[in-house]
Amino acid sequence: MDLSIIGSTSSLGMEELEKHLLKQEQVECPVVHRFGPGVYIREIFMPAGTIVIGHHHRYAHMNVMLKGEMDIVDDDGCVETLKAPFTFIAPPGRKTLHIKEDTVFQNIYAIEETDLDKIEEKLIIKTDLWYDQLACENTKLLESKAKSSEYEDLLKHLDITDDQVDLVGEKTCKLVNLPYGSYKIQASNSLVHGRGIFANAPIESGEEIGPARIEDNVTILGRYLNHSSSPNATLFIRDSQIMLKAISNISGNHGGHLGEEITIDYKVNAFRTEEV
Repeated sequence: MDLSIIGSTSSLGMEELEKHLLKQEQVECPVVHRFGPGVYIREIFMPAGTIVIGHHHRYAHMNVMLKGEMDIVDDDGCVETLKAPFTFIAPPGRKTLHIKEDTVFQNIYAIEETDLDKIEEKLIIKTDLWYDQLACENTKLLESKAKSSEYEDLLKHLDITDDQVDLVGEKTCKLVNLPYGSYKIQASNSLVHGRGIFANAPIESGEEIGPARIEDNVTILGRYLNHSSSPNATLFIRDSQIMLKAISNISGNHGGHLGEEITIDYKVNAFRTEEV
C-alpha cells in the first residue's frame, strides 16, 4: 500500500482513507477485553505493516504500548513515532496508525460498564461509512444462507416457537455481568437469531471461554449462545458454574469486524433449562 495515503488527515481525508481501507483485505487484529473494578482495558494486537484507522474517541483516555513501534497521525496531520514501552494520554478524536513492528496496544478507560455495546456507545463514534459497509456484508451473508436455517429446523424439531425460546432465556434466570477478568468475546447482533456471542480473538480448541451460568444466574454466554448442528463450543459443569469451552479453533477479529460466532448444539446441552 502507498503509505502516503495516510498523510491527508483533514475531515475529508479521513473519510477517503476509511473508504479506501474498507475495500482492502482485512488483517487479523485480535482483541482481548479486560475488566476490573471501575476499569475497562481494550487490548489489541496489530501485526507489522498494518495501516489502522481508529473510530472517533469522545474523551481523552490513557493508552499503553506494551510491545512494538508505530507512527501515529492525529486529526491535524501531526505524525509521531511511538516505541514500546510507552504510556500516554490520547485526546479526543481519530488517529491513524502505521504499525512498523508487531504491536500490543491498550486503551484504558475509567468506566463501571461491562456491556461492550454500551461502552462503545458511550466512548466512541462510528461513521456512516462503517455502518454501510457492515450492512452490505450482512446482506451478502444473508443472501448466501438457505431460507430454512438450522435454527428454524431445530424449532420445528422441538415443536416450539421463536417467542418461546426468547421467553425461556428471559424468564428462567437473571442476567448478570461476567466476573472481572479477561475475555475474547462479545455479544452482538446475529444472523442466526437475535443476539449472539462472537470471538474477538482466536480461541483454540479446548480453551475455556468463560462462565455461562453462575449459581442461579446467567451471563451473556448463557443468554445469547445460538444453535448450530456443527457447533464450535460446548458447556460443562465445574463446581457451581456452567462453563463454556471451544471444541474447535474459532477465528477472531479481522480489521474491526467481529470474528466467528460461537455456537453450541441445543439438542445436546442448551435446552435442558434445569441445568443451564
